[in-house]
Amino acid sequence: MLTSRLVACTFFVAAAAAGVACGQDYPTRAIRIITSEVGGGSDFSARIIAQAISPALGQPVIVDNRVNIISMEAVMRAPSDGYTVLLTGGNFYTTPMLEKTAFDPVRDFTPITIATESYQILVVHPALPVKSVRDLIALAKSRPGELNYSSTGAGSSIHLASELFNALAGVSIVHVPYKGTGAAINSILSGQVQVLFSSAGPVAPLIKAARLRALAITSAQPSALYPDLPTIGATVPGYVSRSMTAMFAPVGTPAPIIERLNREVVRVLERPDVKQKYLGIGLETVGGTPAELAAKMKSEIALWGKLIKQIGIRAD
Repeated sequence: MLTSRLVACTFFVAAAAAGVACGQDYPTRAIRIITSEVGGGSDFSARIIAQAISPALGQPVIVDNRVNIISMEAVMRAPSDGYTVLLTGGNFYTTPMLEKTAFDPVRDFTPITIATESYQILVVHPALPVKSVRDLIALAKSRPGELNYSSTGAGSSIHLASELFNALAGVSIVHVPYKGTGAAINSILSGQVQVLFSSAGPVAPLIKAARLRALAITSAQPSALYPDLPTIGATVPGYVSRSMTAMFAPVGTPAPIIERLNREVVRVLERPDVKQKYLGIGLETVGGTPAELAAKMKSEIALWGKLIKQIGIRAD
């Protein structure tokens, strides 16, 4: 019995020492951040982070762009050694709810940190006789099924934000999917649809030019970026819709490596110059611990999973 305990104790100490040594030695070669296609919010985040953490880590940090699902599966299959990580958006945890995937976002990945959060602006065509969320709800209830909203496709963040509004506000604004952000915006500019939930970047100049009317923002609290906009939640209790980018490693990556990556990435996200870069395209840096990312992802999975099941949404 004593011998067994001694062997177990020795094994535990050796394993712990190996983990510490792993963290101290890491990294000894280039790190890859796999992310989605060039040009999106995840790609933007990955490039800023890669450039900024490379000097602190003493190794090159390379951005590797892949198609969304392929990027996630590539990291899932990568060795759990900290040399391949994922920088991804909210579709990371909504995609498996919409279609069959080889990966599970909770089972197959270890959280590192949240990079950014952003929110959508609820806009309407100027010809629509509404100037507030309350007005829009009243009009939609008086004309059920007559108002339309555009999205970038079934299961997209715009689609989910819009359907959450329908569900919580008790209205029926009809979904009209389009291929891409440009087409969705053109549809409301031309009057084919009357309502759109959009990230701020593409619609901000259109709001300024009075070609679209902004009613509210989807954040829980008023946004410092758009202080004049009320939240939807001020009229529709419980309404919040966010877009998040976050970093993950393959499951089984040693804790000292996760801690090192978290520390270096969070340090970058807290820099004033980096915050300003993100604010320039409507993104707010977040940072935080792996546990905070895990908790946020758990709440997002519960929220969107319930909505997707309730409405029966499937990917295009």
